[in-house]
Amino acid sequence: MKSQQVRQQFLDFFASKKHTIVPSSPMVLKNDPTLMFTNAGMVPFKEFFLGQKTVKDKRIADTQKCLRVSGKHNDLEEVGKDTYHHTMFEMLGNWSFGDYFKKEAIDWAWELLVDVLKIDKDCLYVTVFEGAKEDELAYDQEAYDYWKKHISEDRIINGNKKDNFWEMGAQGPCGPCSEIHVDIRSDEDKAKISGKSLVNMDHPQVVEIWNLVFMEFNRKADGSLEKLPAQHVDTGMGFERLCMVLQNKQSNYDTDVFTPLIREVEAITNNDYGKDEEIDIAIRVIADHVRAVAFAVADGQLPSNTGAGYVIRRILRRAIRYGFTFLNKKEPFIYKLVSTLSKQMGDYFPEIKAQNQLITNVIKEEEHSFLRTLEQGLILLDGIIKSTNGTKVSGKKAFELYDTYGFPIDLTSLILSEKGMTLNEDEFTAELEKQKNRSRAAATVETDDWVVLIDDNEEEFVGYDILETNVKITRYRKVSSKKHGDLYQLVFNLTPFYPEGGGQVGDKGYLEASNGNVIYIVDTKKENNLIIHFAKSLPKDPSQTFKAVVDQKQRYRTACNHSATHLLHQALREVLGTHVEQKGSAVHSKNLRFDFSHYAKLTADELQAVEDFVNARIESKIPLNEFRNIPIEVALKKGAMALFGEKYGDTVRAIQFGNSVELCGGTHVQNTGDIWHFKIISESAIAAGIRRIEAITNDAVKGYYSENNKIYNNIKELLKNPQNPQKAITDLQEENIILKKQLEILLKDKAKSLKGELIHEVENINGINYLAKKLDLDQNSIKDLAFDLGNKIENLFLLIGTEKEGKAFLTCFISKNLIEEKQLNAGQIVRELGKLIQGGGGGQPFFATAGGKNPKGIEEALENGKRYIV
Repeated sequence: MKSQQVRQQFLDFFASKKHTIVPSSPMVLKNDPTLMFTNAGMVPFKEFFLGQKTVKDKRIADTQKCLRVSGKHNDLEEVGKDTYHHTMFEMLGNWSFGDYFKKEAIDWAWELLVDVLKIDKDCLYVTVFEGAKEDELAYDQEAYDYWKKHISEDRIINGNKKDNFWEMGAQGPCGPCSEIHVDIRSDEDKAKISGKSLVNMDHPQVVEIWNLVFMEFNRKADGSLEKLPAQHVDTGMGFERLCMVLQNKQSNYDTDVFTPLIREVEAITNNDYGKDEEIDIAIRVIADHVRAVAFAVADGQLPSNTGAGYVIRRILRRAIRYGFTFLNKKEPFIYKLVSTLSKQMGDYFPEIKAQNQLITNVIKEEEHSFLRTLEQGLILLDGIIKSTNGTKVSGKKAFELYDTYGFPIDLTSLILSEKGMTLNEDEFTAELEKQKNRSRAAATVETDDWVVLIDDNEEEFVGYDILETNVKITRYRKVSSKKHGDLYQLVFNLTPFYPEGGGQVGDKGYLEASNGNVIYIVDTKKENNLIIHFAKSLPKDPSQTFKAVVDQKQRYRTACNHSATHLLHQALREVLGTHVEQKGSAVHSKNLRFDFSHYAKLTADELQAVEDFVNARIESKIPLNEFRNIPIEVALKKGAMALFGEKYGDTVRAIQFGNSVELCGGTHVQNTGDIWHFKIISESAIAAGIRRIEAITNDAVKGYYSENNKIYNNIKELLKNPQNPQKAITDLQEENIILKKQLEILLKDKAKSLKGELIHEVENINGINYLAKKLDLDQNSIKDLAFDLGNKIENLFLLIGTEKEGKAFLTCFISKNLIEEKQLNAGQIVRELGKLIQGGGGGQPFFATAGGKNPKGIEEALENGKRYIV
């Protein structure tokens, strides 16, 4: 059975059981502060389990794209080494929100697997929760009783809390679960040892296929459990594993989910899958990782150095490294797999097809970048090896290579073993643990339980129409972190405060009590459908009524910038073409940032045309046309643009300014004239095929022109107030060019005269002509001098220090024959000596330079030069 058929049969089965089939939510989470990625099928439905959103459909089924590479669910290092872990995977799931419970979940799971999909029931085992004394939880007799109607009792296995009690996190909804495991070993292997003893033992052919979670408790901050108001079912079945079973394969990677990618890797790299374990692992890593990266980029997450972007970059770099080391690919190739992936999955996940070109460009650029890093790292590692006494390399130095330059530690270990050397792994592990502890300490957030004052989960947002209103606090809790200290999260019965989302920052403002006391709201965010207001203190009497007031000035400036992003989007599509799509935005009160797809730097004329387009709409004073709570189909018919990677409900809000129509939940001006003026501050590249414009509006533009005017007047004053400042500057530039040429001639003459003097200062040490000297020359003259001396003197080791404008510079020249004969390397030497001038550098083995901020270290660096040859 083809994988597309497997997916469809699952959905069709639950449709027949009156489940609403919903599309997969984005894998990248943009408005959830607790998670970076969807790591389980239940994540899009968290607010239903928490009772923070009204359930429309009590029965739902879907296939959800998931990513597990960080936090509690971290499978990254297992991927490729075994045949059943993945980074990106599909989770088939059926859900009941307060409707059916254990009986139906168990009956239907068995019916689908055995009756519909025809899996041999003698291959199946199930687990039930054995109970936990510490939580006063009894054995799940109910689940056991339902299972024994379908399966012999000797195939029902007791499971402990670790395996059979599912929790969303340290706090929140949880409950016992029943796992279904499948044994796909050969009859011969089954005869030797029972599959029952291999359940949950990480056997590659005895694997969990489906988990049925029975949500009935809420874990509180103190660790205690309380009953949820309603019982829910949350199931998750691994699509890739199910395909393995139904296609009679022994590995997920042998199914048609992965074979098209594997065949393409074989063709591109001239390697055969199935003949060598190291090559097989590399190919599996690449086939898995390209899926994760491609879907993340399609959902709007570009590789970067922080947060979710760093996770995606790390996944891709792991794939590149495996290709580099085991498939001998020293040039980009993974990007070529995107086309195959798009053809394979594009029908069910249209975003992967629509974003094909962008994904290809991003991966190709990342490959180029990391391959350069690997090349640089190999040079640095070579330097570490040469400076090591003995065969054990410092773990601290290896960690610096890993942490600062991104050079993979397993590649370091591999290269060392090839050279008969070893890594001090204990030292490396200690440094890594220190870094992890620092990160954990910085990221740790302690969260108390909610103190509920009013049982009201329907928090109404009224901030589109009013900026102040009377509110009641319905619940509050304290949160503590190293970064922000102690804060209080407050939830109101209704609120005028806009929560951070859609690129727009959250509102600030204050709460005023009846006695005049004020509590300042420093930020507003949304979590699981709750609008949460952050305050540094708690009102003395939280139960009273407060006047909630939004900072009007900040809201107005933010609204100006948000409306400007819509006009900017329209302008870019008009000026550059309809291929332009929004890829991210950040709307603050002071400025705006807009990321978009385009494959070339904008020219000055294009930037001016974009700016003029926006300002023309501002001058036209176009009124806002707002459509609230309209069906998404109606909004799309009006021409509203929906962004890939965004999760939209059945009803949406559309914002229209003339021909600009976008789905948007943010705050906007009532008329484009309110924006006053739009000014682009910068335009740059942030990734392959992605550009970024930063701009300002309103008061910020006034400040910008005021500051520019001040700078202009200061320049005129420096130029003695000429009638034509532009001509005065041009004259200065021409005069400067003439003076520079004269200075170059003088410095060359000085260097020539110095050459004769320096020749007489050369020492012969162990057959090497050595000279270390501080000179007063510019870097170009020093380079010319070094090469002149090198041509004149054999076996030369030259080290020159110089100081310029408070900065220190070192230059090292080594005759080429000494590089091999004496194992000397100018690049390595200046890197080490550069530390003495509080800097660094590098270059070629025969010529290298370093720069630093400590001129006082020049003399010590020159004195240390001798130790490399004695």
